[in-house]
Amino acid sequence: MTSLAEALGIRSGVVCVVGAGGKKTLLYRLAHELPGRIALTTTVLSPPFARHVDQVIVVEHPLPLVARLREEAHPARIVGIARPSEKHNRWAGLTREEVDSLADLNIFDTILVKADGARSRWIKVPGPEEPIIPSSATAVTPIVSAKALGQPLDETTAHHPERIAELAGAKVGDRIEPEHVAALLSSPEGALKDVGKALVVPLINMVDDDAARASAMRTAERALERTNRFERVLLTSLTAPEPVVAIVERR
Repeated sequence: MTSLAEALGIRSGVVCVVGAGGKKTLLYRLAHELPGRIALTTTVLSPPFARHVDQVIVVEHPLPLVARLREEAHPARIVGIARPSEKHNRWAGLTREEVDSLADLNIFDTILVKADGARSRWIKVPGPEEPIIPSSATAVTPIVSAKALGQPLDETTAHHPERIAELAGAKVGDRIEPEHVAALLSSPEGALKDVGKALVVPLINMVDDDAARASAMRTAERALERTNRFERVLLTSLTAPEPVVAIVERR
């Protein structure tokens, strides 16, 4: 059985997850798969950490970050790090620079970062200020849900549907086809926005049956034809006991 971390080529470093359709689930699964000490954090407004986290540290100002982490994070293996927020039941994220400083501390083997939001949609394109990826990022995983395929491109399915339509050569209300999603995954203004030199392996999630697998395979193959920026696309069912459905590599 191939693990998620192996399939994504991740062993350590600063790993950012962007897109829609399973970011939090992927981050928690990676946190438990990867060895060593793990920091889970975010650069955007996010819900509270789940029970999978051993310890949560909330930092109100940048200056105490180093001291608090050295004092408080030592015993725990998986540590959630965030800022307080005025919004109910939400944490605010760290800045790019704070994630870079966190990486420089060498306290954690891997730092897992939720680097954008999607409002629980299945597909998205970054907004003007997104994603918030630190310069220390060693890997970026863009996610899209296979459930978006075949659905109308509108507000119920997509975050920023007008922008998706523009990038994919579609119209709002059109049926979302593999070609549209492939265009998004391969676009420097879409899934590849601000990834820098980080390792990129896109992930198509919610591949839960044969029909979804067939559509996701076509999407992955078309995305690989459209760009040389990544060498493989991962198909997953992240809630399944064995989440890796297929690895689609460049022919």
